[in-house]
Amino acid sequence: MKIILAFDSFKGSLSAKTACRVVADKLRAIKPGWQVVSLPLADGGEGTAATLVESCRGRWQVVEKVMGPLSTMRFTSSYGWLPGDIAVVEMARASGLTLLDNTQRNPLLTTSYGAGQLLAAAVKAGAKRIILTLGGSATVDAGTGAARALGWRFLDDKGKEVPLGGGGLCRIAQLQRPKGDLPPMEVWCDVRNPLLGPEGAARVFGPQKGADQVMVAELEEGLQHIAELVASQLGLPFYDVPGDGAAGGFGFGARAFFDAQLVSGAHKVMGLVGLEKELEAADWVITGEGCLDEQSLQGKVVGEVTRLAQSQSVKVAVLSGRMLLEAGRCREVGLALCEPVMTRGMNIETAMEQAESLLAAATERLLGRFDE
Repeated sequence: MKIILAFDSFKGSLSAKTACRVVADKLRAIKPGWQVVSLPLADGGEGTAATLVESCRGRWQVVEKVMGPLSTMRFTSSYGWLPGDIAVVEMARASGLTLLDNTQRNPLLTTSYGAGQLLAAAVKAGAKRIILTLGGSATVDAGTGAARALGWRFLDDKGKEVPLGGGGLCRIAQLQRPKGDLPPMEVWCDVRNPLLGPEGAARVFGPQKGADQVMVAELEEGLQHIAELVASQLGLPFYDVPGDGAAGGFGFGARAFFDAQLVSGAHKVMGLVGLEKELEAADWVITGEGCLDEQSLQGKVVGEVTRLAQSQSVKVAVLSGRMLLEAGRCREVGLALCEPVMTRGMNIETAMEQAESLLAAATERLLGRFDE
């Protein structure tokens, strides 16, 4: 039996590498004759830079006095540097939601400026190419904060700079482009959501970043406004590309302000680690993340691994902290087995504290279902 382990991180508790190790150890203990191949993955969100730095034998470049998601925050952050002078900037390392507590979440105020500072540092260091990974952001500012850190100006109708944050988008009247060119930039997205509408950045992701319904409406209006300005003043056609809504509209902003190309982060990482080749002659692939829901199927690791495995007739099993997809839906999308890591009635805090032992126990339960 050949088993491929292709996990994303369990955010806040287990890295993808640790999840693979825990499951591999349990499988080898119970079935020592099986071939187990571990391929930790990422989807363009949190942890992607670390996966690339480790896989490509890169290094970290430290940047001091980086602005956090709120303009009052300052801390030391870093970006990855890969062979070939390729910089990997992970937005979440400067503008991520996990850098805030629940009381600080407010996408009218949060900004991507710190992510822009990391990009600017990479440009100054001589990067020949930049990979920007989106996901886990605290922002809905369409990347205007990051663009400002790279010299763009966003002025109101009186010629004054508008405030940072999603709340300032509606006040922008003029876009001023900086001088100079950026190196080619590829943006790795972890979702395929458009910028606007029912599946857009404000309505889908705004609430988890602290927005109530009134704020969501204001953010949607702001995103619509900046898209119209980009169309009229920069000549970028006003249409939605899959991934435009990633990181609070930063996907769209990266196209508009950095002339970036949007790609699937999961596809890129899967290609880097050679998942497609390893699936040849595999019997099962076991994947998973912290929470399995409909978003898992929209550009995330679980959904993309499942699509690739199905194309090679490899069965897919999922181990996930929480299971928010019903059994029928799991079967419909090609998941042969789904096993929750959390036990009934357990709170999330306890589950995160005991994540390794719970994942090992869930692996044993899953193994017992392989003959179903």
